[in-house]
Amino acid sequence: MRLRIQLTGWERRRLTLTDTPRPDCPRCEGEGGHAYDYGDHEGEYAGTEWDPCACWDETRRWILLRLPRIPRRRRGVRDPWSNEPPF
Repeated sequence: MRLRIQLTGWERRRLTLTDTPRPDCPRCEGEGGHAYDYGDHEGEYAGTEWDPCACWDETRRWILLRLPRIPRRRRGVRDPWSNEPPF
């Protein structure tokens, strides 16, 4: 198992310990899987599929620390067309 710390989440940010693909894997060459494009019945691009490799488990992750939400500083209303500097 090759672990790394990753910042995850959009609204509720957290530090997560995740597994990574084996860098010397002969099947995926360290990519973690294979991506391939496919088309619809007319031959046009319809999307990309992802087949994960057996050397890596995408679902293996542990939440280490939930990060507090820091409120944004509110700025006063400023006229965007003003020539005055913001200070």
